Amino acid sequence: MRGTHEAFSSFVREHSPSLMRTAYLLTGDRGHAEDLAQTALAKAYGHWSRVEAADQPVAYVRRLMVNAHLSWLRRLASTEQVVERVPDPGTDDGHAARALGGQLRDALRELSPRVRTAVVLRFYDDHSRAETARLMGCSVSTVDNHVTRGLAALRRLLADDPELVPARTRTHLEETP
Repeated sequence: MRGTHEAFSSFVREHSPSLMRTAYLLTGDRGHAEDLAQTALAKAYGHWSRVEAADQPVAYVRRLMVNAHLSWLRRLASTEQVVERVPDPGTDDGHAARALGGQLRDALRELSPRVRTAVVLRFYDDHSRAETARLMGCSVSTVDNHVTRGLAALRRLLADDPELVPARTRTHLEETP
């Protein structure tokens, strides 16, 4: 058990920043991102031998995170009322703000959850089409459709300031019809 705890702790120390970034981009909220990452890591710890034996343990945990996120959205879709702005936004740690401009974060929030997930996994986590499809539990063509719709929406939403989009994504935004 001690070896399991140490291996898991090492995994968390090494991969938490990447997992938190993905969680933040998926949820658009620091608190929800922390909850999402914690949920995925708790599930991973419960099945650590299976996670550790996987070809790509980080991808395994990322898949747990994507599944948990989409599951939360399905569950909450009928119970929560979405508001455009929270009256007291609190403070942000600044890391996510530096990673993405406020307008880009807002534009990502405008995308549907599955489309946003595909865009985040493809262009911010730099996964291949096949890996994104595997993480999302869908076909490559579905990922392509989500990404095409997402990039078109981002292009419309960010038309006033294309410099807000990271270079790799900007290239795809410009190339995609």
